[in-house]
Amino acid sequence: MRDFLFIFLQKIVPQHLISRLIGSFAASKNKKIKNIFISFFFNRYDINMKEAVEENPFLYESFNAFFTRQLKPGIRNFSQDRNCISSPVDGEISQVGSIKTGKIFQAKGRFFSLLEFLGGEKDLEKKFIDGEFSTIYLSPKDYHRIHMPFSGTLKSMTYIPGDLFSVNPVTVDSVDNLFSRNERLSCIFETEKGLMAVVLVGAMIVSGIRVSWDSFNFKKNRTIQKWDYPKTGEGSVFLKKGDELGQFFLGSTVVLCFPNNQVGWLDGLNQNSIVRLGQTLANYL
Repeated sequence: MRDFLFIFLQKIVPQHLISRLIGSFAASKNKKIKNIFISFFFNRYDINMKEAVEENPFLYESFNAFFTRQLKPGIRNFSQDRNCISSPVDGEISQVGSIKTGKIFQAKGRFFSLLEFLGGEKDLEKKFIDGEFSTIYLSPKDYHRIHMPFSGTLKSMTYIPGDLFSVNPVTVDSVDNLFSRNERLSCIFETEKGLMAVVLVGAMIVSGIRVSWDSFNFKKNRTIQKWDYPKTGEGSVFLKKGDELGQFFLGSTVVLCFPNNQVGWLDGLNQNSIVRLGQTLANYL
């Protein structure tokens, strides 16, 4: 009954309005406001501040600054093996496996459309239609900066507006087509091994997604927006494995997609596997 009510409330509440309101408080630099938010999270979740550059949670200028806190150098390491794909985040594997004729497994017999997930581009869908994917969930206690799993040049970025359902396990198990319904930012990279999609999925009370190469107001209008990038020269974006790709302001999910016959996931990597930033997830074949 509790799970049913949780899902029902998400369907009837004004998701975007709530997220904007919470986002305004999360960005506040008012000492009293930000410390109330920080204190609530710090006491509710098992947050390891010893890994952070600034260990005192109340010295951050806002809740958002605390939530996107930087890790100390050397806390996470990326393999220099040119064939390995690393985890872009700290989190938990929600699902991992093959894309079946354009359908990505969500949970409990539910799938979502690859075409819709990537913004409705059929030519792009063809590149990944029978490929591989991994869905990684970031809980509130996790580090919330996203890094490059493999070196590559940004080919395109697409903002896809949508709902803001929670992406925690209860909702993922219960809401059809969740990841192709929620707001998301799809980043397509060209690597020396082929294409790679890194999709940042929004969620309830996520007050923003930021990328490292620019500051866009993705929500300025509620339509699909796409940016194409040159391979070289002015305006091009190249990120090495381990470079910061972006940040979530409050928790969410990252989905990685690769074309067919390109990668093999490590043995033992499965649903509910806890992964750390830089940990090897897969190898190019």
